[in-house]
Amino acid sequence: MDRIRIENLEVYAHHGVFPQETQKGQIFVINAVLYTELRKAAMADELALSTNYGEVCYFIDDYLREHTFLLIEAAAEHLAKELLLHFPLIERMELEIQKPHAPINLPFSSVSVKIERGWKLVYLGIGSNLGDKQAYIQKGIEGLKENPMIRGVKCSEVIATPPYGGVEQDDFLNAAIELKTLLTPYELLDFLHQLEAEAGRERKVHWGPRTLDLDILFYQDFLSNDLVLTVPHPDMENRHFVLAPLNELCPWYSNPVTGKSVRQMYLDLVRGGKKGDRQEEVQ
Repeated sequence: MDRIRIENLEVYAHHGVFPQETQKGQIFVINAVLYTELRKAAMADELALSTNYGEVCYFIDDYLREHTFLLIEAAAEHLAKELLLHFPLIERMELEIQKPHAPINLPFSSVSVKIERGWKLVYLGIGSNLGDKQAYIQKGIEGLKENPMIRGVKCSEVIATPPYGGVEQDDFLNAAIELKTLLTPYELLDFLHQLEAEAGRERKVHWGPRTLDLDILFYQDFLSNDLVLTVPHPDMENRHFVLAPLNELCPWYSNPVTGKSVRQMYLDLVRGGKKGDRQEEVQ
């Protein structure tokens, strides 16, 4: 991806653990690499199609002067988030904050922290089989759209599927969702559980009925297999209610574990004559 690089931007700000640092202030040096698409701006020779690096510099200066943090780790984390929220063309960024006048009574040039943050591509499964199912699904989608740390929410067609697990209950409505987020996988999981709770979701019966079910299917290149979160979603290759809507959104997206595309998994399932219409809680 194309890059805009800002080097050695000096900002006088008030960050530090010691009182004299927050009272008197000191010089901080900022380096940033902004990953963004530049071809459209270059072909049209139009600044509005690019990220204005001058505005970025003034934003950094204003933010670091107007806020005070004990740790430069915190300053970097919050500044990166605000830059990514304020400048929509930046997909990800590397940000370094140097502290050349840190209170260290030894010879040194500078200390710094460097982080990389950006928008992550995520695919979710969403379902409901209690009450006004369509309304619960819409409520879940709206909840995602209202979170400032989430953007680009797209939903597949909603399909009806039978329940799984031997529990007497109504059929499900299911769909897949594409989005980008600044939330980490576990932060996103917590937020999905919050949306489920707001919809009155109760986790009493395994594979039982639910007002709203939200599962992380893919989270960019993230892999996890712990007791809290399993990503990619396990056994999706056998689930028609997952693969059919997912195939609508991202047929060529590859499962980082198996290497199979969503399209391949879907065709294998259909050709194998297995519907795999199963509702299973793994998150």
